[in-house]
Amino acid sequence: MKVAVVGATGLVGTKMLQVLAERNFPVTELIPVASERSLGKEIEFRGNKYKIVSMQEAVDAKPAIAIFSAGGGTSLEWAPKFADAGITVIDNSSAWRMDETKKLVVPEVNAHVLTAADKIIANPNCSTIQMVVVLKPLHDRYKINRVIVSTYQSVTGTGVKAVEQMMNERKGITDGPMAYKYPIDQNAIPQIDVFTENGYTKEEMKMVNETKKIMEDNTIRLSATCVRIPTMGGHSESVNIEFENDFNIEEVKDLLHSSPGVTLQDNLESQLYPMPLTAHDKDDTFVGRIRRDESQLNTLNCWIVSDNLRKGAATNAVQIAEELLKRGFV
Repeated sequence: MKVAVVGATGLVGTKMLQVLAERNFPVTELIPVASERSLGKEIEFRGNKYKIVSMQEAVDAKPAIAIFSAGGGTSLEWAPKFADAGITVIDNSSAWRMDETKKLVVPEVNAHVLTAADKIIANPNCSTIQMVVVLKPLHDRYKINRVIVSTYQSVTGTGVKAVEQMMNERKGITDGPMAYKYPIDQNAIPQIDVFTENGYTKEEMKMVNETKKIMEDNTIRLSATCVRIPTMGGHSESVNIEFENDFNIEEVKDLLHSSPGVTLQDNLESQLYPMPLTAHDKDDTFVGRIRRDESQLNTLNCWIVSDNLRKGAATNAVQIAEELLKRGFV
């Protein structure tokens, strides 16, 4: 199977190549695509070298699947051209997520919505993905009324420039590139993406709107505060969930323990709980610190961590491709 990776040299694109190899996706020919300055350069994949090509060359090569991680503008311009050529696009940008004609998919949650007719499929926001993987089994059992989430998001979610800024600050280098308006090392920046008219950032509103679409339930009320912190390895989330029905803590833990894509890490005696350091480079979403909110009825607190470059981006995209293949849609 021919597979194109658009944005192959970026943080997420590089991780996509790694995940494709690790999961033994049946790539017979890789078509790596990157910016003009990278054209003609070679990348290695499974011991073979492939030349980076242009967007049009990738369309002309007619891959079965094209996984995009090249920004919203590129996706809006080029995803339809790939789709018109009969290529199935899995897009990691925000360009198509809230388009009513496009599917927004987390395979553990809503793979059933995929059809053979879907030619542009949206990969959700990283912070949304890890949250809904945990919310879905709980919603099915107890019915979620309201969610309040505060995120603690890794600099890798911004990209290479942000990682460089943080590392430079740690070395005392003050004249390097700045991905953020403020220093990030030894800091927490309560702004991810731009502010919208209601005072929330785009990242916060993505979590609200995408969750409802993926969970197929517009009655879920959700409020988010998204914060950038000087970590690598994964995003963390403090999540408060109010249910319609009461729950038993041990039943909640058993439910999450048996849910696909979820690893339960919750042992107070041994101080076991999810952290970016231990979630790094793993595909699962980790959940712990599960406890009843004693301030109101039917409400649960938990802590969710996942590698934002893997499950939050690359792995979820590859899992969508695997689902399409399993169903004979590509």
